[in-house]
Amino acid sequence: MTAGNIQCQQNKSPEHQVPKDVVSYIDEAVSFIISSIGQDLIITGISPHGVSRWTRTARVKVKNALGNRISYFLKVSRGQIGKSMMEGEYHSMLALYHAMPALSPEPIGWGKYLNMEDTYFFLSSFTEMTGDIPASTSEFPAMVAKLHHENKSPNGKFGFLVPTYHGNLPQDVSQCDIWEESFTSGMVKFFDLEEEAQGRDQTMTILRKDIILTVIPRLLRPLESEGRRVTPSLVHGDLWDGNVSVDATTGAPVIFDACCSYAHNEYDLAPWWANRHNIGKAHIEEYLRHFPVSEPAGDFEDRMTLYCIRFNLCSSALNPGNKWFRDLLKEDMRFLAAKFPRGVECTPSSVPT
Repeated sequence: MTAGNIQCQQNKSPEHQVPKDVVSYIDEAVSFIISSIGQDLIITGISPHGVSRWTRTARVKVKNALGNRISYFLKVSRGQIGKSMMEGEYHSMLALYHAMPALSPEPIGWGKYLNMEDTYFFLSSFTEMTGDIPASTSEFPAMVAKLHHENKSPNGKFGFLVPTYHGNLPQDVSQCDIWEESFTSGMVKFFDLEEEAQGRDQTMTILRKDIILTVIPRLLRPLESEGRRVTPSLVHGDLWDGNVSVDATTGAPVIFDACCSYAHNEYDLAPWWANRHNIGKAHIEEYLRHFPVSEPAGDFEDRMTLYCIRFNLCSSALNPGNKWFRDLLKEDMRFLAAKFPRGVECTPSSVPT
Protein backbone atom coordinates (compact mmCIF):
# COMPACT_ATOMS: atom_id res chain seq x y z
CA MET A 1 0.00 0.00 0.00
CA THR A 2 1.38 3.36 -0.94
CA ALA A 3 0.92 6.44 1.21
CA GLY A 4 1.29 10.16 1.25
CA ASN A 5 -0.84 13.11 0.21
CA ILE A 6 1.94 14.67 -1.87
CA GLN A 7 0.01 17.30 -3.79
CA CYS A 8 2.86 18.85 -5.75
CA GLN A 9 5.48 17.06 -7.78
CA GLN A 10 7.04 20.40 -8.80
CA ASN A 11 8.23 21.19 -5.29
CA LYS A 12 11.05 19.48 -3.41
CA SER A 13 9.79 17.96 -0.18
CA PRO A 14 10.86 19.66 3.07
CA GLU A 15 12.97 17.87 5.63
CA HIS A 16 10.95 14.96 6.95
CA GLN A 17 9.11 15.72 10.16
CA VAL A 18 9.01 12.17 11.55
CA PRO A 19 12.20 10.18 12.34
CA LYS A 20 12.84 6.85 10.64
CA ASP A 21 13.14 4.95 13.89
CA VAL A 22 9.37 5.04 14.51
CA VAL A 23 9.06 2.20 11.98
CA SER A 24 12.29 0.42 12.87
CA TYR A 25 10.53 -1.82 15.40
CA ILE A 26 7.04 -3.05 16.36
CA ASP A 27 5.70 -1.02 19.26
CA GLU A 28 3.78 -2.85 21.97
CA ALA A 29 0.61 -0.91 21.16
CA VAL A 30 0.72 -2.13 17.56
CA SER A 31 1.47 -5.68 18.70
CA PHE A 32 -1.51 -5.58 21.04
CA ILE A 33 -3.93 -4.59 18.26
CA ILE A 34 -2.57 -7.27 15.93
CA SER A 35 -2.79 -9.93 18.64
CA SER A 36 -6.40 -8.94 19.30
CA ILE A 37 -7.23 -9.88 15.69
CA GLY A 38 -6.22 -13.48 16.34
CA GLN A 39 -4.30 -15.23 19.11
CA ASP A 40 -2.34 -17.33 16.62
CA LEU A 41 -0.75 -14.40 14.79
CA ILE A 42 3.02 -14.04 15.08
CA ILE A 43 4.72 -10.84 13.93
CA THR A 44 7.74 -11.71 11.80
CA GLY A 45 9.03 -8.31 10.69
CA ILE A 46 8.57 -4.70 9.68
CA SER A 47 9.99 -2.74 6.75
CA PRO A 48 9.51 0.79 5.40
CA HIS A 49 6.90 0.94 2.65
CA GLY A 50 5.61 3.84 0.57
CA VAL A 51 6.35 7.55 0.69
CA SER A 52 4.77 10.29 2.80
CA ARG A 53 5.88 13.81 3.68
CA TRP A 54 4.28 13.96 7.11
CA THR A 55 4.36 10.38 8.36
CA ARG A 56 6.45 7.24 8.25
CA THR A 57 4.84 4.21 6.65
CA ALA A 58 5.68 0.53 6.87
CA ARG A 59 4.60 -3.01 6.06
CA VAL A 60 4.17 -5.25 9.07
CA LYS A 61 4.56 -8.95 8.27
CA VAL A 62 2.66 -11.58 10.24
CA LYS A 63 2.33 -15.38 10.12
CA ASN A 64 -0.59 -17.42 11.46
CA ALA A 65 -0.60 -20.90 12.98
CA LEU A 66 -1.03 -22.49 9.55
CA GLY A 67 2.06 -20.73 8.27
CA ASN A 68 0.09 -18.33 6.07
CA ARG A 69 1.70 -14.94 5.67
CA ILE A 70 -0.34 -11.78 6.23
CA SER A 71 0.66 -8.13 6.01
CA TYR A 72 -0.64 -4.94 7.61
CA PHE A 73 -0.04 -1.32 6.70
CA LEU A 74 1.30 0.96 9.44
CA LYS A 75 1.39 4.76 9.36
CA VAL A 76 3.08 6.71 12.16
CA SER A 77 3.22 10.40 13.08
CA ARG A 78 4.16 12.52 16.08
CA GLY A 79 2.83 15.37 18.21
CA GLN A 80 -0.72 16.59 18.70
CA ILE A 81 -1.19 17.22 14.98
CA GLY A 82 0.05 13.70 14.29
CA LYS A 83 -2.41 12.33 16.83
CA SER A 84 -5.33 14.13 15.18
CA MET A 85 -4.13 13.02 11.73
CA MET A 86 -4.10 9.36 12.75
CA GLU A 87 -7.49 9.57 14.44
CA GLY A 88 -9.00 11.42 11.49
CA GLU A 89 -7.65 8.92 8.97
CA TYR A 90 -8.88 5.97 11.01
CA HIS A 91 -12.43 7.31 11.24
CA SER A 92 -12.37 8.37 7.58
CA MET A 93 -11.22 4.96 6.37
CA LEU A 94 -13.68 3.26 8.73
CA ALA A 95 -16.55 5.22 7.20
CA LEU A 96 -15.39 4.33 3.68
CA TYR A 97 -14.86 0.67 4.52
CA HIS A 98 -18.28 0.32 6.11
CA ALA A 99 -19.80 2.05 3.09
CA MET A 100 -17.95 0.12 0.36
CA PRO A 101 -15.52 -2.54 1.61
CA ALA A 102 -14.61 -3.46 -1.97
CA LEU A 103 -13.15 -0.01 -2.56
CA SER A 104 -10.76 0.51 0.37
CA PRO A 105 -8.42 -1.34 2.77
CA GLU A 106 -9.89 -2.34 6.12
CA PRO A 107 -8.88 -0.04 9.00
CA ILE A 108 -7.77 -2.03 12.04
CA GLY A 109 -7.13 0.63 14.65
CA TRP A 110 -5.21 3.68 15.75
CA GLY A 111 -3.50 4.65 18.97
CA LYS A 112 -0.43 5.86 20.85
CA TYR A 113 2.95 4.14 20.97
CA LEU A 114 3.78 2.71 24.39
CA ASN A 115 7.56 2.72 23.94
CA MET A 116 8.08 6.09 22.26
CA GLU A 117 6.86 9.43 23.56
CA ASP A 118 4.22 11.47 21.71
CA THR A 119 4.04 9.02 18.79
CA TYR A 120 0.79 7.85 17.18
CA PHE A 121 -0.17 5.28 14.58
CA PHE A 122 -2.86 4.08 12.19
CA LEU A 123 -3.06 0.40 11.23
CA SER A 124 -4.96 -1.16 8.34
CA SER A 125 -5.00 -4.22 6.14
CA PHE A 126 -2.29 -4.22 3.48
CA THR A 127 -3.09 -4.02 -0.22
CA GLU A 128 -0.37 -4.50 -2.80
CA MET A 129 -0.98 -1.92 -5.51
CA THR A 130 0.22 -1.54 -9.08
CA GLY A 131 0.71 2.23 -8.94
CA ASP A 132 -1.59 2.57 -11.95
CA ILE A 133 -4.68 4.77 -12.17
CA PRO A 134 -8.04 3.08 -12.86
CA ALA A 135 -9.16 3.85 -16.41
CA SER A 136 -12.16 6.09 -17.01
CA THR A 137 -13.78 3.09 -18.68
CA SER A 138 -13.26 0.92 -15.60
CA GLU A 139 -15.74 0.37 -12.78
CA PHE A 140 -14.03 3.08 -10.69
CA PRO A 141 -16.19 6.13 -11.58
CA ALA A 142 -19.35 4.07 -11.06
CA MET A 143 -18.09 2.86 -7.68
CA VAL A 144 -17.40 6.41 -6.53
CA ALA A 145 -20.87 7.42 -7.72
CA LYS A 146 -22.36 4.53 -5.74
CA LEU A 147 -20.37 5.57 -2.67
CA HIS A 148 -21.81 9.08 -2.90
CA HIS A 149 -25.34 8.03 -3.79
CA GLU A 150 -25.88 5.36 -1.17
CA ASN A 151 -24.05 6.81 1.86
CA LYS A 152 -25.64 9.87 3.38
CA SER A 153 -24.96 11.74 6.60
CA PRO A 154 -26.49 9.82 9.53
CA ASN A 155 -27.73 13.03 11.16
CA GLY A 156 -28.44 14.93 7.94
CA LYS A 157 -25.64 17.42 8.55
CA PHE A 158 -22.60 18.42 6.53
CA GLY A 159 -19.16 17.99 8.11
CA PHE A 160 -17.70 15.04 10.03
CA LEU A 161 -17.57 13.56 13.52
CA VAL A 162 -13.83 14.19 14.10
CA PRO A 163 -11.27 16.62 12.61
CA THR A 164 -9.67 15.40 9.38
CA TYR A 165 -6.51 16.50 7.59
CA HIS A 166 -5.35 17.25 4.06
CA GLY A 167 -1.73 16.20 4.44
CA ASN A 168 -0.84 17.81 7.76
CA LEU A 169 -3.37 20.64 7.41
CA PRO A 170 -6.60 20.55 9.42
CA GLN A 171 -9.79 21.15 7.50
CA ASP A 172 -12.93 22.66 8.96
CA VAL A 173 -15.49 19.86 9.18
CA SER A 174 -17.77 21.55 11.71
CA GLN A 175 -21.25 20.13 11.38
CA CYS A 176 -23.99 22.35 9.95
CA ASP A 177 -27.22 22.14 7.97
CA ILE A 178 -26.42 24.18 4.85
CA TRP A 179 -23.86 23.30 2.19
CA GLU A 180 -23.01 26.93 1.41
CA GLU A 181 -22.18 27.49 5.08
CA SER A 182 -20.10 24.31 5.32
CA PHE A 183 -18.11 25.03 2.17
CA THR A 184 -17.54 28.68 3.10
CA SER A 185 -16.13 27.72 6.50
CA GLY A 186 -13.73 25.31 4.82
CA MET A 187 -12.65 27.93 2.30
CA VAL A 188 -11.98 30.54 4.98
CA LYS A 189 -9.83 28.01 6.85
CA PHE A 190 -7.76 27.21 3.76
CA PHE A 191 -7.43 30.84 2.66
CA ASP A 192 -5.93 31.49 6.11
CA LEU A 193 -3.57 28.51 5.88
CA GLU A 194 -2.49 29.44 2.35
CA GLU A 195 -1.69 33.01 3.41
CA GLU A 196 0.24 31.71 6.42
CA ALA A 197 2.33 29.50 4.14
CA GLN A 198 2.86 31.86 1.19
CA GLY A 199 2.61 35.33 2.75
CA ARG A 200 0.12 38.14 2.37
CA ASP A 201 -0.66 39.22 -1.18
CA GLN A 202 -2.89 42.17 -2.07
CA THR A 203 -4.37 40.50 -5.13
CA MET A 204 -5.17 37.36 -3.14
CA THR A 205 -6.83 39.46 -0.45
CA ILE A 206 -9.11 41.16 -2.98
CA LEU A 207 -9.94 37.93 -4.78
CA ARG A 208 -10.59 36.13 -1.50
CA LYS A 209 -13.26 38.69 -0.66
CA ASP A 210 -14.84 38.27 -4.10
CA ILE A 211 -14.95 34.49 -3.76
CA ILE A 212 -16.32 34.40 -0.21
CA LEU A 213 -18.87 37.21 -0.48
CA THR A 214 -19.94 36.98 -4.11
CA VAL A 215 -19.00 33.81 -5.96
CA ILE A 216 -19.81 31.19 -3.33
CA PRO A 217 -23.34 32.50 -2.69
CA ARG A 218 -23.94 32.75 -6.43
CA LEU A 219 -22.84 29.18 -7.21
CA LEU A 220 -23.91 27.27 -4.10
CA ARG A 221 -27.08 28.98 -2.91
CA PRO A 222 -29.08 27.97 -6.01
CA LEU A 223 -28.35 24.32 -5.17
CA GLU A 224 -30.67 24.73 -2.18
CA SER A 225 -33.22 27.16 -3.63
CA GLU A 226 -36.56 26.70 -5.40
CA GLY A 227 -37.23 23.53 -3.43
CA ARG A 228 -33.86 21.95 -4.20
CA ARG A 229 -31.78 20.34 -1.47
CA VAL A 230 -28.20 19.09 -1.28
CA THR A 231 -28.17 15.82 0.63
CA PRO A 232 -24.81 15.39 2.42
CA SER A 233 -22.92 12.48 0.84
CA LEU A 234 -19.92 10.66 2.26
CA VAL A 235 -16.90 11.89 0.28
CA HIS A 236 -13.29 10.70 0.35
CA GLY A 237 -12.12 14.31 0.52
CA ASP A 238 -8.83 14.09 -1.39
CA LEU A 239 -9.47 11.85 -4.37
CA TRP A 240 -6.46 12.81 -6.48
CA ASP A 241 -4.10 10.45 -8.35
CA GLY A 242 -1.88 9.81 -5.33
CA ASN A 243 -4.73 8.39 -3.26
CA VAL A 244 -6.12 6.03 -5.90
CA SER A 245 -4.59 2.90 -7.39
CA VAL A 246 -5.31 -0.64 -8.57
CA ASP A 247 -5.15 -3.80 -6.47
CA ALA A 248 -2.25 -5.84 -7.88
CA THR A 249 -4.03 -9.11 -7.10
CA THR A 250 -7.62 -8.45 -8.14
CA GLY A 251 -7.28 -5.54 -10.58
CA ALA A 252 -9.97 -3.66 -8.64
CA PRO A 253 -9.70 0.08 -7.88
CA VAL A 254 -8.53 1.07 -4.39
CA ILE A 255 -8.82 4.40 -2.56
CA PHE A 256 -6.93 5.35 0.60
CA ASP A 257 -5.49 8.29 2.60
CA ALA A 258 -9.00 9.66 3.10
CA CYS A 259 -10.00 12.87 4.88
CA CYS A 260 -13.73 12.29 4.80
CA SER A 261 -16.67 14.55 5.35
CA TYR A 262 -20.32 14.67 4.39
CA ALA A 263 -20.54 17.13 1.53
CA HIS A 264 -22.03 17.87 -1.87
CA ASN A 265 -21.08 14.83 -3.94
CA GLU A 266 -19.62 16.97 -6.77
CA TYR A 267 -17.04 18.35 -4.32
CA ASP A 268 -15.21 14.99 -4.40
CA LEU A 269 -14.65 15.38 -8.16
CA ALA A 270 -12.63 18.59 -7.84
CA PRO A 271 -9.17 16.94 -8.13
CA TRP A 272 -10.39 15.27 -11.34
CA TRP A 273 -11.19 18.72 -12.75
CA ALA A 274 -7.56 19.86 -12.42
CA ASN A 275 -5.70 19.43 -15.72
CA ARG A 276 -2.50 18.34 -13.97
CA HIS A 277 -4.01 15.08 -12.74
CA ASN A 278 -4.24 11.76 -14.57
CA ILE A 279 -7.70 11.10 -13.18
CA GLY A 280 -9.51 13.68 -15.27
CA LYS A 281 -12.58 14.85 -17.07
CA ALA A 282 -13.14 11.53 -18.84
CA HIS A 283 -13.61 10.02 -15.37
CA ILE A 284 -16.06 12.81 -14.52
CA GLU A 285 -18.08 12.13 -17.67
CA GLU A 286 -18.35 8.46 -16.75
CA TYR A 287 -19.23 9.32 -13.13
CA LEU A 288 -22.08 11.56 -14.31
CA ARG A 289 -23.62 8.63 -16.17
CA HIS A 290 -24.27 7.11 -12.74
CA PHE A 291 -24.85 10.26 -10.64
CA PRO A 292 -26.25 13.11 -12.76
CA VAL A 293 -25.23 16.76 -12.39
CA SER A 294 -26.96 18.71 -9.63
CA GLU A 295 -29.37 21.45 -10.65
CA PRO A 296 -28.88 24.10 -11.80
CA ALA A 297 -26.89 22.03 -14.30
CA GLY A 298 -25.79 25.15 -16.16
CA ASP A 299 -23.57 26.07 -13.20
CA PHE A 300 -21.75 22.72 -13.11
CA GLU A 301 -18.47 23.76 -14.74
CA ASP A 302 -18.23 26.90 -12.61
CA ARG A 303 -19.01 24.92 -9.46
CA MET A 304 -16.19 22.54 -10.37
CA THR A 305 -13.82 25.47 -10.83
CA LEU A 306 -14.88 26.77 -7.41
CA TYR A 307 -14.35 23.38 -5.77
CA CYS A 308 -10.98 23.09 -7.52
CA ILE A 309 -9.95 26.42 -5.96
CA ARG A 310 -10.46 24.79 -2.57
CA PHE A 311 -8.03 21.98 -3.46
CA ASN A 312 -5.48 24.36 -4.96
CA LEU A 313 -5.56 26.44 -1.77
CA CYS A 314 -4.60 23.28 0.08
CA SER A 315 -1.84 22.46 -2.40
CA SER A 316 -0.42 25.98 -2.15
CA ALA A 317 -0.53 25.86 1.65
CA LEU A 318 1.34 22.54 1.61
CA ASN A 319 4.18 23.95 -0.50
CA PRO A 320 5.53 27.18 1.05
CA GLY A 321 7.69 29.18 -1.33
CA ASN A 322 6.25 27.55 -4.46
CA LYS A 323 4.00 30.14 -6.12
CA TRP A 324 2.81 27.84 -8.91
CA PHE A 325 -0.43 26.96 -7.16
CA ARG A 326 -1.04 30.56 -6.13
CA ASP A 327 -0.82 31.58 -9.78
CA LEU A 328 -3.42 28.91 -10.64
CA LEU A 329 -5.61 30.20 -7.83
CA LYS A 330 -5.47 33.77 -9.06
CA GLU A 331 -6.36 32.73 -12.60
CA ASP A 332 -9.43 30.74 -11.52
CA MET A 333 -10.56 33.31 -8.96
CA ARG A 334 -10.27 36.16 -11.47
CA PHE A 335 -12.36 34.15 -13.93
CA LEU A 336 -15.19 33.49 -11.48
CA ALA A 337 -15.12 36.98 -9.97
CA ALA A 338 -15.39 38.52 -13.45
CA LYS A 339 -18.18 36.15 -14.48
CA PHE A 340 -20.28 36.77 -11.37
CA PRO A 341 -19.58 40.38 -10.31
CA ARG A 342 -23.01 40.77 -8.72
CA GLY A 343 -23.12 37.44 -6.93
CA VAL A 344 -26.62 36.12 -6.27
CA GLU A 345 -28.08 38.99 -8.30
CA CYS A 346 -26.82 37.10 -11.37
CA THR A 347 -29.29 34.28 -10.66
CA PRO A 348 -32.97 34.19 -11.58
CA SER A 349 -35.16 36.51 -9.51
CA SER A 350 -36.77 33.55 -7.73
CA VAL A 351 -33.48 32.69 -6.02
CA PRO A 352 -33.41 34.37 -2.58
CA THR A 353 -30.65 36.86 -1.87
